Amino acid sequence: MSIMSFDQVLQQIINGLMLGSIYISVAVAFTLTIGILNFLNFTIPALYMLAGMVGWSLSHYGLPFGLTDPLNWGIALIIGVICAIFASLLVERFTYRYFKMKHGDATEHAIPLVSSLGFLLIFEYLILIAHGSDTRSFSTPFSNLDWRVAGFIISIPQLISLILSICIVAGLSLLLNRTKVGRALRAIAENPDAATLMGVEVNRIVPIVFILTGLLCGVSAAIFAINYHEVSPYMGDHVGTKAIAAMVIGGLGSVWGAIAGGLIVGLSETLSIYFFGASSAEITVWGLLLLLLIFRPTGLFGHNAIGKGKF
Repeated sequence: MSIMSFDQVLQQIINGLMLGSIYISVAVAFTLTIGILNFLNFTIPALYMLAGMVGWSLSHYGLPFGLTDPLNWGIALIIGVICAIFASLLVERFTYRYFKMKHGDATEHAIPLVSSLGFLLIFEYLILIAHGSDTRSFSTPFSNLDWRVAGFIISIPQLISLILSICIVAGLSLLLNRTKVGRALRAIAENPDAATLMGVEVNRIVPIVFILTGLLCGVSAAIFAINYHEVSPYMGDHVGTKAIAAMVIGGLGSVWGAIAGGLIVGLSETLSIYFFGASSAEITVWGLLLLLLIFRPTGLFGHNAIGKGKF
């Protein structure tokens, strides 16, 4: 391998780590709902998409009905994140909580899972009706803000995004392990009924999981929009599947495993595209996932039981 091609590979490794920062937050969102509630929330890709598209719409058109001129891109993205949080709470109220209260544990997994898939489609098609299916350009002041080190190009927004993603996960880990709310969440993960007997107000604590889920998806979408300067109604589909792969590779229920999984998926994707072309990326990522499941079914940092006290 020539010096030039070796440098190019190192550049792709840098690009892969930066791409992994997008997957990390969404993978952690999946990890929270599975690790604490034992619930695969299919709405997570839609929350991610909703934050990005709302941010674009507000920065392009302003508030509905002509109430304002187009908003500043930063304010627009913050409102997009808030919308993702409210949408996540809507999912909590009418999927997880409603069916659990009405039917109990008999439908704990199947019906909420299917209803979350329904919310995914509703959110996605509402955006399609409002804005069409085209990819939209998202302008920010950071288009050409790069840092050149020893001939390598490092996007400063991407570097900040990677650091931010890791800091968010570190803060979340502290929340889960060092606070009263975190202890309550881990008690619910171990045994919801026992947690209730211990005085944990499950119906007040569980929404926190969905607030964190919406926040993680919204922040990840904002990071994507700032770094890649585009959004689309289908942006959640790609990131959602890669985040699930990252979660499984890192280990179900492991917050820090989601970081490792996100970085591994990002690296696998960029390197496979560099060596074998764009069509190979999916084969590489999912092939790696299948191999890992054969030799280490729990993932890199996972535990034996699914959905029981991972944190």
